[in-house]
Amino acid sequence: MVFTRQLATLIDAGLPLLRSLKTLLKQEKNVALKNAMLSLSDSVESGSTFSEGLAQHPGIFNKLYVNMVKAGELGGVLEIVLTRLAEFQEKSQKIRGKVISAMVYPIVVLVIAVGILTFLLLFIVPRFEAIFKDMLGDKELPILTQIVINVSRTVQYLVWPPSVPTFPGSALPIPYLPIFIVALVVMWKIFSATPAGVIILDRLKLRMPLFGDLISKTSIARFARTLGTLVSSGVPILQALNITKETSGNFIISDAIAKIHDSVKEGESMVGPLEASGLFPPMVVSMIQVGEETGQLPDMLTKVADVYEEEVDVTVAGLTSLLEPIMIVFLAVVVGTIVVALFLPLISIITQLTGGVS
Repeated sequence: MVFTRQLATLIDAGLPLLRSLKTLLKQEKNVALKNAMLSLSDSVESGSTFSEGLAQHPGIFNKLYVNMVKAGELGGVLEIVLTRLAEFQEKSQKIRGKVISAMVYPIVVLVIAVGILTFLLLFIVPRFEAIFKDMLGDKELPILTQIVINVSRTVQYLVWPPSVPTFPGSALPIPYLPIFIVALVVMWKIFSATPAGVIILDRLKLRMPLFGDLISKTSIARFARTLGTLVSSGVPILQALNITKETSGNFIISDAIAKIHDSVKEGESMVGPLEASGLFPPMVVSMIQVGEETGQLPDMLTKVADVYEEEVDVTVAGLTSLLEPIMIVFLAVVVGTIVVALFLPLISIITQLTGGVS
């Protein structure tokens, strides 16, 4: 992002491309990007185009980047295209950062809650269980207390079972819980890599409570921003749709864009597949339709992106304010349930010690 912005500024100031690359090369600290820039300089110096040099580094410069630069070279407006690319990357980074920040808070609270819960079940509940056994004997415990004790026993058994099996011919114990967790992670990775798994997970992402709406708005903003930036930079609409499809980040959105591509390829409007997908709100469909009819599709797509990026800002702010009390209540209910369960038998113990006087 910074490289693109600096390169656009240097070229706009009148410096040749090769000199601009060598100037940026001197101050670049990132080793991977520095090596790529050195390769780009050599490629341009040997007579290749800038876009051909960029295409040799797909891990750094994606198809969107390469095709926009290619369009800029063909139109003689490389500095304008680089400026648009820098703006696109800055806005994409901004929206990505906001989505991540919205998800960090609940994850942190959830990790803390699991840590506290594990500590209570492994160390605190067993101590109280021993106290109850000594003080109450075989007297029946309250249902809630018994449930908590049973959960504690299960967790203890999973973490350190009383009789741990060992590997054949060895004294090393078989760590069932770590093996189970690793197996779950491997199965999840395999499932999420299959075509069916990708479709199911991407559909679930769009339907998630609270976060589904945020992910949907983010996807629409990315679609509009990417397609608008490509078309306004001179990339043909069919090629722009293909690039947008590959950079959508969600199979369901990608499939909808593929149908839009097929419609445009047949000489039809984008509006039909947009409506049929059910993923794009009427406002988006209407603005794109107006853009097609008036020949101002890039402007309309940019406006859609601006609107939905603002929507993402509002949604993130709303989610943050909503998640804070929800997670606090969740943590309070979990810990509070264990505390109440442990104190219920204590009432009987205190009653016995005081001779039935409350």
